[in-house]
Amino acid sequence: MDEQEFAELAAGAALNALSPADRAAFEAARREHPEWEHWIETDAATVAALADTVSDAVPPLTLRSTLLSRIATTPQLPAMDAAVAATAEPVDRWTPAPPRAPDRRGDEVPVEPPPPTAVIQAVSRRRWTRGILALAASMVLLVALGLGAVQINEYMNRPPEVVALQQIEDAPDARSATVEVADGGTSTAHWAESVGKVVLVSQGLPQIADDESFELWFVRDGAAVPAGVFEPTDGTTTALLEGAMEPGDVIAVTVEPQGGSPTGEPSSDPIVTIPTA
Repeated sequence: MDEQEFAELAAGAALNALSPADRAAFEAARREHPEWEHWIETDAATVAALADTVSDAVPPLTLRSTLLSRIATTPQLPAMDAAVAATAEPVDRWTPAPPRAPDRRGDEVPVEPPPPTAVIQAVSRRRWTRGILALAASMVLLVALGLGAVQINEYMNRPPEVVALQQIEDAPDARSATVEVADGGTSTAHWAESVGKVVLVSQGLPQIADDESFELWFVRDGAAVPAGVFEPTDGTTTALLEGAMEPGDVIAVTVEPQGGSPTGEPSSDPIVTIPTA
């Protein structure tokens, strides 16, 4: 037995699908070639991994009768002696003396006779088993890669405000401040001078009209610098201020016409004011 045939039998062993003769040949080769043990370990790991991806489920009550019905109506291969199939040599190792036949010039040339049916079926069965296990391993890998791709995609497509908030929280000089808003809401500014960004996380902001927006501002040296707008949402609202923060800035929020103040300056008193100094 060569290593390729052993690998095919190892797949069958992992699936508990070997005939008694195949099992005996497999165990004998295993004792004789301990260096082939890696095939057994790999196939066992593949079967275990595949089992972990399948959730427990109760088979339908009609499963047995359905299978028996299909077996009865499906054409079957010719009958074959199982002992002969189990001990048959692979096709590539079957080398009987070929008969010879004359060619067009009258010279004799070898003619390869077809291998016996038992040999073909035995080799096909073993290679089919190996192929099934390889397919199972591929499925496990694809599932793992698929889950990994989903997680990577979610990570890479995080909203900018989420990315900025993570950067701020990871910074050694991260700071935050919270103020109360009318009607019992709160707004918390998160910033880090080393990052140069500010993220405002608010809950319970007051209701505004459909044609209005909340506008963010950096207030520095007595002047208000526009820092973007955001729309009201239910629950928690997270907004990243546009532009770079400077030391001593005050973070402010006003209610403006939808899309922001047309003049570039606040048109109402701020509903949120958070000093950062």
